[in-house]
Amino acid sequence: MRSSIRGAGAAAAATALVVVVAGSWFGYQQLAGPSCSGEVQLSVAAAPELAPAVQKASAQWVEDGAAVGGTCIAVNVSASESVDVAAAVASKHGVTLAGVGQASGTVVTPDIWIPDSSTWLLRLKNNGAAAFAPGNGASIARSPVVVAMPEPVASRFGWPEKKLGWSDLLKAVSTGKGLRAGIVEPTQDAAGLSGLLSLTAAASASGGDSQKETTGALRALATGRSALRQDLLARFPRANDPTSIASGLGAAALSEKDVIAYNNTKPPIRLAALYLVEPSPMPLDYPYAVLPGIEPAKQSAAKVLYELLTTQGFKNRLAAQSLRAPDGNWGDGFKAPQGAPSPAGGQASGPPAGVGAAGGLDPVAIDRALSGWSIATQSGRMLAVVDVSGSMKTKVPSAGGATREQVTVAAATRGLGLFDDSWSIGLWTFSTELVGSRDWREVVPIKPLSSNRGRLEQGLAGIRPSSGNTGLYDTMLEAYKTVQQDWEPGRVNSVVLFTDGKNDDKNGISQASLISQLKQLNDVERPVQVVIIGIGNEVSKAELESITKVTGGGTFVTEDPSKIGDIFLKAIALRPNAPR
Repeated sequence: MRSSIRGAGAAAAATALVVVVAGSWFGYQQLAGPSCSGEVQLSVAAAPELAPAVQKASAQWVEDGAAVGGTCIAVNVSASESVDVAAAVASKHGVTLAGVGQASGTVVTPDIWIPDSSTWLLRLKNNGAAAFAPGNGASIARSPVVVAMPEPVASRFGWPEKKLGWSDLLKAVSTGKGLRAGIVEPTQDAAGLSGLLSLTAAASASGGDSQKETTGALRALATGRSALRQDLLARFPRANDPTSIASGLGAAALSEKDVIAYNNTKPPIRLAALYLVEPSPMPLDYPYAVLPGIEPAKQSAAKVLYELLTTQGFKNRLAAQSLRAPDGNWGDGFKAPQGAPSPAGGQASGPPAGVGAAGGLDPVAIDRALSGWSIATQSGRMLAVVDVSGSMKTKVPSAGGATREQVTVAAATRGLGLFDDSWSIGLWTFSTELVGSRDWREVVPIKPLSSNRGRLEQGLAGIRPSSGNTGLYDTMLEAYKTVQQDWEPGRVNSVVLFTDGKNDDKNGISQASLISQLKQLNDVERPVQVVIIGIGNEVSKAELESITKVTGGGTFVTEDPSKIGDIFLKAIALRPNAPR
């Protein structure tokens, strides 16, 4: 697509003249002049459901013509899955997104990225991409996240007359009676993530044992998860008989756009869109993100393109794609599903799940939900290694005066409840000279939780700090060997080590010796992932990262030990990333 806008100095004037009358653009010809020379290529990667509207708007821009300082602009719009672009951006910035995998190499980072949700931008920033600071970021479209149900199933819940909440769905999912729920992998799908946030928020607000409620819901959803949206849609009942309805998928978090598109195929059983409340799910908001590092001419072109995508004409193009405008209203021709509460889709007074009280996305809530999901849906074999050196007696002011050891053990104990019985977990402690000259002690051997859970709970409860130092290197080497020795295929084999200090063992191996031996032991056919959680301000992140760079895994450091619970979940959720 070739288009042009006048020089950077006239960009604001050009923007002011972007007006739509009777569905046609005018104003650009007045600015363009008869021709332009040269070329600046502006690449746009848009979510596939949005891309046709952006392509048509860009084509209209091309037809009307314009210039940036007399230079032609070529706009190349590609329909790109948000997860694929996220993987490419993450790779470029050297970060890892849980569950996303490595970039395939076929997707390159664009100048402008319009993913389906701002959660992609937040996840990249929150996972360490410090240099990732995209410009603009304003929403250009919207699609509410709904719970899709076959209409006969929805009728049993009182649809379309009755207002339902996520607590109603939670009860139906958790009991395992009468409702087969599914979800698109939420680490890779924004609508799935939105549904997951709402369901976990409902579980947390249910009273009683909220962790048990959350874990039960996650495991129920896990049995019906799909890696791809089309695979999940294919599992809805395809025949209008009781057996097909009972055996088919009964509920899934999808976008309103997905439900409309599915019903447009005239299936034997239509899907109802349930707009659940308390909390309302985050909608897909399609942020217009100008990625960092593009040249000034592209920035000027990007600014005017954004203005084109905020007009009434573009709202009508969105309606043709069954998408709403950013404010929730819609353009000509949009047909809302039965039961849609209002044009703006605003059915709850409080903020959506995953959104803080101030209105911004809540990175902690998103991390917790994704971490809990990853743990509930993977099977692993893990050795937990806990520092019991004398410094672990240090009190933590932000934790009510509990010691570092107590905070660590409490986090590990809570985390244990998230693992199902398919996991195999063992427990060591370490300091210096815990058992004769040896720095580590086996508290519980690595065995399936089906037979080992009680022993692990007792072992954690019995941990007390010693008066020794930190025998980090000897312990890490032996822990790695232990996990590798009985390595199991098809599972994440890992060492998770908690420590609050640097290696301090006069009689132990050196850092150079540890790294050298780990390199020799490292086997791509039998990988052992090492996760190290550093607690307090006495750890050396560089020291810890020198280990995990060899083994794979990750290093997490917090100066505030009271935050270890969330960090523990995030760390455990790490799994080796396969190429996309």
